[in-house]
Amino acid sequence: MKKFLLSTATVALLAGAAQADDVPIGIILGFTGPIDSLTPAMGDAAELAMAEVNASGNFALGTVVSVRGDDGCIDSGLAVATAERLVTSDGVRGIVGGDCSGVTGAMLQNVARPNGVVMISPSATSPALSTAEDDGLFFRTAPSDARQGQVVADILRDRGVNSIAITYTNNDYGAGLAASIEAAFEAAGGTVTLVASHEDGKADYSAEVGALAAAGGEVLVVAGYLDQGGRGIIRSALDLGAFDTFELPDGMVGDTLTEVFGDEINGTFGQHPGTDSPGASQFGELAAAAGFDGTSAFAPESYDAAALIMLAMAAAGSTDPQVYKEHVMDVANAPGEMIYPGQLGHALEIIAAGGDVDYVGASAVELIGSGESAGNYREVEVVDGAFQTVRYR
Repeated sequence: MKKFLLSTATVALLAGAAQADDVPIGIILGFTGPIDSLTPAMGDAAELAMAEVNASGNFALGTVVSVRGDDGCIDSGLAVATAERLVTSDGVRGIVGGDCSGVTGAMLQNVARPNGVVMISPSATSPALSTAEDDGLFFRTAPSDARQGQVVADILRDRGVNSIAITYTNNDYGAGLAASIEAAFEAAGGTVTLVASHEDGKADYSAEVGALAAAGGEVLVVAGYLDQGGRGIIRSALDLGAFDTFELPDGMVGDTLTEVFGDEINGTFGQHPGTDSPGASQFGELAAAAGFDGTSAFAPESYDAAALIMLAMAAAGSTDPQVYKEHVMDVANAPGEMIYPGQLGHALEIIAAGGDVDYVGASAVELIGSGESAGNYREVEVVDGAFQTVRYR
């Protein structure tokens, strides 16, 4: 397993064994799989926060070391094996991840709970995770799809859409999101003509699209993955003339989609977690300086997930997850001095002096309930073959 020792401004490769004062933190994301175009920026964002903490010299518990692992997004066997390796062999003291909901739940129940390790997911959005047994170890900086379903319904109704069909990737993420969208849209007075699953990895989606087209609908909601079946559904729908406008939830919003379709999908719209808070622009500048796109889906949430783990450790005075898990909500919410990207060193100074911090971060963090984001969304539309921001909700 590669380990990344985070220095002043860059992430330098560390060869050999970890040092006694290292604090390993895992980053487990789908570096392969159906959202692999999104995860590089997510991993870079988490490591940016780690580098910032190390550079400050104010983290008294040691040098933070990033240990990356692949969960494949939809491969629970791989995800569990990866998490077990990072926990038992690499000794990670916390995990940024997973990314997709099914593998996140598998890692939580099979690795994190048995070993008492904190997980903060930047992108697992299934509503089922809100009530999962977690022993106080699981948090997420992305909002539940119960919230996204309502946002989708609001966007559709604001655009005058009265009827939709929904296709979803056949897993926990897709099924939970589709159910949330259906319920919210119908409650708003809209008509859902058909809700049908699709499998990833197929070469031909004409049968699925044919059924959706026969049911009708002004817009096709594609609750899938941009680098897998969701892309295939759109390709087939365009080729068959079945639909020309699509509503794209978070797993479908990324530049690789518009690179493939360009202006073929002009007018298509969607959303992903995002905010226009001061922290978002500050994070964007830091990300640009580090060489990645800070507006990429779930990159801000990844920075925030890593930051919360480290600030909670500092507040607890311990890297023991059973101790610092009690401080995650404290550092994430008021009262305290508001902390934005680039201010992690200052936050550590406040904590060391006995003060309180209210971590706002890159995504306007506020953790509610059992430890999940209250939720903000960036609405986007494809204009001239590229995603453009419409508004924030």
